[in-house]
Amino acid sequence: MSLPDVPSPFHPPTPPEHSWWWRLENASGEEVKVSEEYAGQRFASQGDAESWVGEFWHELAEQGVTAVVLLEHDRQVYGPMSLSADG
Repeated sequence: MSLPDVPSPFHPPTPPEHSWWWRLENASGEEVKVSEEYAGQRFASQGDAESWVGEFWHELAEQGVTAVVLLEHDRQVYGPMSLSADG
């Protein structure tokens, strides 16, 4: 007698939710479209998001981004924060 195939109770963990993201803005507060390399970035934590913008702020500024707003899901956490070296 053979047992029927029973699905395994083990389910691999799902990737962490990436709910943190930056809205990239120009001087008028309008959203800026940037190259695919930087567009649509999502992060698992606030720290990851802040590290990313700290690493790539100069490249974003070169593409017309003058300020960033940090969001968790649709809740604004802070910003706009200037990307100008002058603050």
